[in-house]
Amino acid sequence: RQSLPMQLVTMIGGKSLLQLTFERVKGLSDQPITVVTHEDHRYLVNDVASLDRVNYQAILEPIARNTAAAITAAALNAETDKLLLFLPADHHVPDVDQFICTMREGIDAANSGAIVTFGVKPSSPHTGYGYIQVEQGSASALSVKRFVEKPNLETAIEYVAEGHYYWNAGIFLARADTILSAMAAHASDILSAVKKANARAVVDGDVRTLDKLAFSQARSDSIDYAVLEHHDNIRMVPFDGVWSDVGSWQVVAQFSNADPQGNRIHGQGYCVQSTDTYIHSEHRPVVTLGVENLLVVDTRDAVLVAASSHAEQVKEVVSLLNEQALPQATEHRHMMRPWGQFDSVDEGQGFKVKRLTVKPGERLSLQRHQQRAEHWVVVKGIAEVQCGDNTFTLNENESTYIPIGEMHRLSNPGSGLLEIIEVQSGNYLGEDDIERFDDNYGRLVKGS
Repeated sequence: RQSLPMQLVTMIGGKSLLQLTFERVKGLSDQPITVVTHEDHRYLVNDVASLDRVNYQAILEPIARNTAAAITAAALNAETDKLLLFLPADHHVPDVDQFICTMREGIDAANSGAIVTFGVKPSSPHTGYGYIQVEQGSASALSVKRFVEKPNLETAIEYVAEGHYYWNAGIFLARADTILSAMAAHASDILSAVKKANARAVVDGDVRTLDKLAFSQARSDSIDYAVLEHHDNIRMVPFDGVWSDVGSWQVVAQFSNADPQGNRIHGQGYCVQSTDTYIHSEHRPVVTLGVENLLVVDTRDAVLVAASSHAEQVKEVVSLLNEQALPQATEHRHMMRPWGQFDSVDEGQGFKVKRLTVKPGERLSLQRHQQRAEHWVVVKGIAEVQCGDNTFTLNENESTYIPIGEMHRLSNPGSGLLEIIEVQSGNYLGEDDIERFDDNYGRLVKGS
């Protein structure tokens, strides 16, 4: 969902796709990795990077503007003669050594001024991927004839049979000045807007937040549409290893082993008299009985049941939920925050119950609420509480009360996790009823 993108969800071997991407590129360079992401995901990315102590710098987008703008921002913040490898963070490539070797095969062509893309040799007539048609030849980097959008099944079969079409992996290698020259030639409006946003950016150490007003003027377009379909000097290096763009639950299902009936389970799933069915349920038992070719995804606050053949149409469901203004379209019940996380356990008329987990040494903002009071009960760890002019410590099984309008703050002074049960009461319990006065994470605006 929007608040927790797929790239940040623990998915394969207990790791997120972003973490696996970090690990995959370690063997290519010892330079800091640049991550381009939305400003709302700054601390989520930092949490992933800290798992493997990844040396990275971040460019934060205040609004999504697709890959052309993101790639331009990265190129503007690199030395002009440096080779840049642009990687989506939602891919699964298990053979890291082969991946690294393939990326290195594009270096000579990129240094000569080409934009190098990487194509995956098709293993099936897949209709969910774009394709690249290349010229025949024996060079390691083949000339690209054209890029083709996702085809229908009949066309995809023809592409695979023809032999000179490859899945478009969306990975690019080029010098920074090559990217900027191509943007100037084919998408000068995007380049101009991103230049202004970059020049007006707010810099905080290794984090650069692009100016929202200027960046919003950039046309939202992919690098494929904006540049590659119009550019002459493009080469493609084939990748023969296992690769998947994790763009649907059908793909995610393949990461679980199948039983003799073709069923795949992640978590607490039970398939009874069922075939070719996938269940994803981490929090409670889910049972299918007498079904086939289904995808069942159960989270704390929503359930998806879909025919496997419709896996790539989930975006249409999300659009429908957005039209109905349902919060499940954008947010999870379980929300990540820079200080930790919270889970909305229960709510009703005039009350809401949350479980807050605060990381060691972290603290929430100094804040107050105009429409709700809060009761805090410590269930694990030690809490330091500031309430009005008083600051005191709470141990496990101790509690306190925060009246409406009272300035307050919660901190974890300990070396372990702090867990709090928070009971809110009032006429309005929205996350935007927060007035901040001090915050370690620069969030001096309304919202959680």
